[in-house]
Amino acid sequence: MTPPFVLHGYWRATAPYRVRIGLNLKGLAFDDAPVNLLGGEQKSDAYRAVNAQGLVPALEADGQVLTQSLAILEWLEETHPSPPILPPDPAERAVVRAMAAIVACDIHPLNNLRVLKALADLNHPMGGEEQKAWAARWIDEGFTALEPMVARHGAGFAFGATPTLADCCLVPQIWSSRRFAVDMAPYPALAAVATRAADHPAFAAAHPDRQPDAVG
Repeated sequence: MTPPFVLHGYWRATAPYRVRIGLNLKGLAFDDAPVNLLGGEQKSDAYRAVNAQGLVPALEADGQVLTQSLAILEWLEETHPSPPILPPDPAERAVVRAMAAIVACDIHPLNNLRVLKALADLNHPMGGEEQKAWAARWIDEGFTALEPMVARHGAGFAFGATPTLADCCLVPQIWSSRRFAVDMAPYPALAAVATRAADHPAFAAAHPDRQPDAVG
């Protein structure tokens, strides 16, 4: 039987990585539809017919196309509430959403492919030390804000003992931070979450190295 969901993404892009984790946590099967960002497939007419913004992820679900990773994860929570990825208390949900937003709104936009290419156009070469320093600066600022939050609220995962929306965002960002030589030593609470998540089947299956379009 064909899964009811189709996820358009790229193996090492962190936003689709978040959605893969969310789908896995919910126990929802999905088909992969890889979009080669380095090859520019996101700019093609065929893909823009799916997502006019030309970004990943896009999730085909229930006859519609959903975009933006946080919106997709919130939709999954509303339509498939068990197991939950948000706590029941409104104040606690706000904390989890704040954690997720630090990653998705404050850290990630400043080190995604579009911004790195724009920096390259300003004579800061792709993959060069200046780009790494740029990305690491904003990752460090975000992680510095997240560390005390996770230390206070975490109990194995970022908030409590079970995965939440915060972990869907945090774990991919920690994985991506290695590309930019970010030192995790100042962030023991965050590092502990990544270690715990590595043993969780939903996170393990979502790992970039296990995706059909992964390259060495």
